[in-house]
Amino acid sequence: MVGLIAHEWISVHGGSENVAEAMARVFPDADVLSLWNDAPERFQGKNVHESWLARTPLRKNKAAALPFMPATWRRTDVSAYDFVLASSHLFAHHVGGPVQEDGPRKFVYVHTPARYIWTPELDERGTNVIARAASPALRRLDRARAAEGAQFAANSEFVRDRIRRSWDQDAVVIYPPVDTEALQSVTNWKDRLDGPDALAFEGLPPTFVLGASRFVPYKRLDIAISVGEALGVPVVLAGSGPLRAQLEERASVASVPTLIVDRPSDRLLYAMYEAASLFVFPAVEDFGIMPVEAMSLGTPVLVNAVGGARESVTAVGGGAIMSSFGSVDLRLAAETAVGLNSMEIRHRSAALFSEKTFANNLTKWMNIDARR
Repeated sequence: MVGLIAHEWISVHGGSENVAEAMARVFPDADVLSLWNDAPERFQGKNVHESWLARTPLRKNKAAALPFMPATWRRTDVSAYDFVLASSHLFAHHVGGPVQEDGPRKFVYVHTPARYIWTPELDERGTNVIARAASPALRRLDRARAAEGAQFAANSEFVRDRIRRSWDQDAVVIYPPVDTEALQSVTNWKDRLDGPDALAFEGLPPTFVLGASRFVPYKRLDIAISVGEALGVPVVLAGSGPLRAQLEERASVASVPTLIVDRPSDRLLYAMYEAASLFVFPAVEDFGIMPVEAMSLGTPVLVNAVGGARESVTAVGGGAIMSSFGSVDLRLAAETAVGLNSMEIRHRSAALFSEKTFANNLTKWMNIDARR
């Protein structure tokens, strides 16, 4: 069978791109289509197509390109394919227009309905003047396009509920893949460190709570400091972003030592996961890859009661839920998480979130034999 994998745009860093690449490994003969490709090193050996937007300055300004995206996807000719699999977090699910009786089957893996237009409070890009002006019309259009015969899968129950509210459509839930096999193939990640990474790791306290993400408001990394204070344990924050100065100010008045590690490499991040007593993830995310990475390395996780990260932690039994950010509640939840069995967390994470599990669930949902 000849297939097409459609993905919004291809960036160097991006969790949705990792999922799309996993799809391409499941269907190695499928073509790949994106609005533009800023990471040619991804999808090696694949036939990757770009849209007309790639030849314009709009590829550098997603908000300005936003009004042109729906029509660009819709006018894509998919008649040469037996199936279309869209990896969508904006408008890729519009690809090819309505499903036709004699046309390809259409499947949409939804990372989220477009947060730009449906939940701008969770995405600062949706507050752009252009995005705000276009949102009402785009919401009406998006809901109509979602009713054109595609089958939907969501990356979490949290997103499944958002699909119902935004598009009035239902979806199956297929958790995204995490490379648990690669993470667990290394006995001790600290032994893989050298140079600046090794020096940074040596500077960490012997016991600490870890928070890691972009330093932006909705990630709420200040809560990781509050957890450390509740436990009386030092805190390490890893990442970078515009909120760094505010986090440094919060760290300076914390009752426990708080260290910021700037832009850690993947290897250093994995070593910090392993060394941490607890990984704190307060953000409201559609799924949340980082908690699964931490659990796959045996580290218990503390997550927000709202969002998709709660599902992975509950499924694994690999942590605890923050029902509030009060100091007493944080301490009780953190103590529960820290007391869990590390090896059991590792084993269950690998079973639930491996790429093999994702591939099996994807092909079962699509009812397509990837070997054909």
